[in-house]
Amino acid sequence: IVRIISRLDIKSKNLIKGINLEGLRVLGNPNDFAKKYYKEGADEILFIDTVASLYNRNNLIEIVKLACKDIFIPLTVGGGIRCIKDAEKLFVSGADKIAINTAAINNPNLIEELAKKYGSQAVVVSIEAKKVEENKWIAYTNNGRENTNKDVMDWAKIASEKGAGEFLVTSVDRDGTCKGFDEELVEEFLKNSTIPVIISGGFGKPEHMLNPTQKYGADAIAIAHCLHYNKFSLRQIRDFALSKKIKVRNFNQ
Repeated sequence: IVRIISRLDIKSKNLIKGINLEGLRVLGNPNDFAKKYYKEGADEILFIDTVASLYNRNNLIEIVKLACKDIFIPLTVGGGIRCIKDAEKLFVSGADKIAINTAAINNPNLIEELAKKYGSQAVVVSIEAKKVEENKWIAYTNNGRENTNKDVMDWAKIASEKGAGEFLVTSVDRDGTCKGFDEELVEEFLKNSTIPVIISGGFGKPEHMLNPTQKYGADAIAIAHCLHYNKFSLRQIRDFALSKKIKVRNFNQ
């Protein structure tokens, strides 16, 4: 079953959204949006603290605690997780999964430590991919600001060997553009991945999910801009998927 995930990028206590992970606009209280998406039938909620690594902290503990009171679908939380202790605080607050990027690149063994303690299914490795040439993408950190010089496919191989349970792959080039996912990246990544993949960056209309899910086999799509600006509702996206025989949860209220 293909999961439809609502992605909420957060800075301090606000939901924000930009284009290519830049030019961020404040949209409001993330918990209000998360609750709305839960009621509308999201399969998961993804909270990402966009400046956590920059300031060496994670601001999401209170947001997650609040979310847990009203939201009963999996919560994945990322940003600023540098060690087991940081992860533990988020799991205790109510996170079901954690997403790591910068810390995993700095210390790939952290993936292994987290997977051993919490199980691979709870460890998502987040990859911010920027295209540098035909069929070549470089992994970035700090919300698309820092070039790691690591080839995305090479890094993904290491991360899955270390015990990652899932990948969240965001196209920095497509983020917030609503022009569709980077299908070349999706195809190449899924060809090489042995674990589930969530794709993110570029969703603008329901048709954009067709090839990534049906042709290339993406396990989940993460949507931000399109939902935040009410371009399409989760119901419309899900109805479209069902009409095209994409296996999604049939959510009837």
